[in-house]
Amino acid sequence: MNVLLTKPYIVFVCLLKFVSLNGPNMMCGGCSAATEADEEIQKICDSVKADAEAKAGKTYEMFTAKSFTSQVVAGTNYFIKIHVGGEDHVHLRVSKKLPCYGGELELTDMQCSKSHQDPIEYF
Repeated sequence: MNVLLTKPYIVFVCLLKFVSLNGPNMMCGGCSAATEADEEIQKICDSVKADAEAKAGKTYEMFTAKSFTSQVVAGTNYFIKIHVGGEDHVHLRVSKKLPCYGGELELTDMQCSKSHQDPIEYF
């Protein structure tokens, strides 16, 4: 079988392409430094808000991304601090599949009862 058509090779090429599109500061496997959330991160949060509300069992009037860190694996994991009103925050882990697998977003974990002072980190 032609080595260029094997699934691991295709995944590897997709990962290399993804990392090259996201700049030289991406580090495969490790988490990036925490950074202030931007419009792209807010869009990610907006797309998983309903899932987060279902998981928490409540509706959030406010759902504002404050900061995030990311981890490049076979796709990207985003760890995002969200302000949900008052002094309350939640942390989300959102996975984004590689483009060759559709690039879909999925809420994979959530931590409730967080504060502004809690660092955003791997969970």
